[in-house]
Amino acid sequence: MTFHIERARPDQVDALCAIERAAVELFRGHRAWPSYRRVSVPPEVLREAIARGLVWVAVIGSGEPVGFVWLDAEEGGDAIGIAEMDVLPSHGRRGIGAALLEHACGWARAAGYHRVDLGTLVDVAWNAPFYAKHGFTAVDKDDLRFAFARERDRENGFPDDLRVFMSRPLAPLSPGEWSVWPAPAKLNLFLRITGRRADGYHELQTVFQLLDWGDEISLRVRHDGEVHRLTDVPEVPADTDLVVRAARLLQPHAPAGAGADIELVKRIPMGGGLGGGSSDAATVLVALNWLWGAGLGEDELADLGRQLGADVPVFVRGRSAWAEGVGEKLTPLTLPRAWYVVLEPHEHVPTAALFQAPELTRNAPPATISSFASGETVENTFTPVVRARHPRVAAALDWLGGFGRARLSGSGACVFLETESPERAEAVAQRCPPRFTAHVAMGVNTSTLHVTLARHRGVGRAGK
Repeated sequence: MTFHIERARPDQVDALCAIERAAVELFRGHRAWPSYRRVSVPPEVLREAIARGLVWVAVIGSGEPVGFVWLDAEEGGDAIGIAEMDVLPSHGRRGIGAALLEHACGWARAAGYHRVDLGTLVDVAWNAPFYAKHGFTAVDKDDLRFAFARERDRENGFPDDLRVFMSRPLAPLSPGEWSVWPAPAKLNLFLRITGRRADGYHELQTVFQLLDWGDEISLRVRHDGEVHRLTDVPEVPADTDLVVRAARLLQPHAPAGAGADIELVKRIPMGGGLGGGSSDAATVLVALNWLWGAGLGEDELADLGRQLGADVPVFVRGRSAWAEGVGEKLTPLTLPRAWYVVLEPHEHVPTAALFQAPELTRNAPPATISSFASGETVENTFTPVVRARHPRVAAALDWLGGFGRARLSGSGACVFLETESPERAEAVAQRCPPRFTAHVAMGVNTSTLHVTLARHRGVGRAGK
């Protein structure tokens, strides 16, 4: 039997939950069985993890998933956890679990994590002994990082004497290996045009809210000065792609011969007002600046980013911010924690045409940070224009507006709703009509890109 491992898709959630329940049946008669019987994988949480690229499936030739591994980044810092790993009992003892485990650990290492943690059963052959064969060793269960897991065990009646926590250290990347970097999406919590400059650009005011969800970029250092994008992007030739342009823009500041291979996993919809292309470019600038040892500071990188697009600097600086000018004058903000339902209407909204629209308000009075913080300033000046010209976006605003104050991000097409909890966001997203696509994301004040950079800096410099 042959199988291969691939990133899980949202339409596989039911199949993966079925795999988990089938695997749990192996514990019938075990002292932990009552706990396992009561607790199952929450489909909405698994779906969210899939959207973040943290779940991989083993698929056989027929296309059927027969196992999966799910990484949990909630632990934070330099460690990542294994939330779940299951293989169909009918496909056990065929190397599937080992392959899934090594794949997940390989990705974690490429993403700069120092360590993988997990909790498992000490007395079951396919639990602790299996993980021990793959480099995991038992650690002190009284360590504070396992406090939440143990509290959950107590709530579910799981026998504490059978629980063991294990860790596997991850070696630093070697020269020539792939490294993995996030390119987070953003929302515009409001957007106002206050004037037009002599050069034709518009004076803007907005608040950029960074999200914990977005694209993923893999980089491999070359030493021949070549920059290659290895991923096809529909309707975006490699030479005009912002990721390639960003790498080439940085090259004069790097050692001679610095080059890169670039792969992309696109999750942010193109033209959605979520900053996908700008964020991808910023990630390449920030990551290659470190990988190449170019040594540019944040201000210098932001200046380079501005040459690629007005939104690039906020992603380079990596902090949610109040923005003015054409978006380059940034004041970092600490925004309250919130979760967002982001709706993709699947309609193209051309930004240039909106800026040229005669009905667009271009002379709104300036807002203040205090007026935004009080909730007085929430409008997006593009909303009435987009509503009138793009019926699918209008329909998305109307549907999402049934749950609260729906807003347009940037010039669209994506719209969003702020909620007070992940449960509320998931409940709304699950009711999304088939004609739209819903994503759930948490707002963050510090970019996931900068968190990843800190991890990589702590494990030695890949590519040198």
